[in-house]
Amino acid sequence: MTPAVFGISGLSLSNSEKAFFRDSDPAGYIIFGRNIESKPQLRALTDELRAIHGCDDLAILIDQEGGRVARMQEPIWPKFPAGKIFDKLFDIAPATAIEAARVNAQAIAVSLNEVGITVDCLPLLDVRQPDADNVIGDRALGGEPMRVAALGRAILDGLQRGGVVGVVKHLPGHGRTSVDTHKALPTVTASDEDLQLDLAPFQALNQAPMGMTGHLLFTAWDAETPSTLSKIVIQDIIRDRIGFDGLLFTDDLDMEALSGTVAERAERAQAAGCDIALNCWAKMDDMTAIAKSLVSMSKKTQQRLDRAMATIAGAKDAGSADELTALLARRDALMAAAA
Repeated sequence: MTPAVFGISGLSLSNSEKAFFRDSDPAGYIIFGRNIESKPQLRALTDELRAIHGCDDLAILIDQEGGRVARMQEPIWPKFPAGKIFDKLFDIAPATAIEAARVNAQAIAVSLNEVGITVDCLPLLDVRQPDADNVIGDRALGGEPMRVAALGRAILDGLQRGGVVGVVKHLPGHGRTSVDTHKALPTVTASDEDLQLDLAPFQALNQAPMGMTGHLLFTAWDAETPSTLSKIVIQDIIRDRIGFDGLLFTDDLDMEALSGTVAERAERAQAAGCDIALNCWAKMDDMTAIAKSLVSMSKKTQQRLDRAMATIAGAKDAGSADELTALLARRDALMAAAA
């Protein structure tokens, strides 16, 4: 198996994609807006991906956070709030905020389950800093580590109840970013002592089944190499200090925060200790080069992948419309009562 997650170019698989995916056997796929037209179409696409691999527990990812990061949009799917709303609710009624976050995540999972998506890149455990770039902004669950951890734990639980694996991101912390990593590499000059605040939510949830790196340069740990490509950050900080032993994805390797070809980035990320290279844009030349550059999936990575997908074993094949309606009503009632 190729330890990579690839994007798809359109609403259905092209002949070249089918052939390449059969040959390369990637660990999974990621869905974007370009792949979405309707519920039947999206379910047909995810079923086609499962048929290629001959398995039901294929990792099919999406970024369905709520707010401004949502690939599945109205009017076909409900609108879900950004993380900031649960942070605000926590100020008023902490227990209610935690339950509302759990129910909201379960509703997201039910809507994903219905169309065959098994992994959601949520929750963000980035501790928001007031002077940081807005790339995280209202997506964050707050600026206090244990609040972020409590809400993040509820989101992981809600996703799992709805039959979807959650991904904690962006390890080891994206809350201090000075620029958008889609455009440039941020340099974080905070001390090791100050960065403990960023690590705390990830340490609290270090048993999460999946995680994702962020492309940042932390001068306190490795002043030369972005975190996704840094053996120091991956091994010493994420694996040892945070204690995270789940499946570790890179963030999208196409981002301009990183240099070199996409295949070179993937190779360096794997050498640093990332389990899975994430490549979102479905460029066949890049995907082919990545598949050639990566070492086949290790036994340890396979175990982490299997363990993560086993957390939703036995989930029903499709979400119920009645269940989704009930969950949304419950969420809205909780939020209204607190307000």
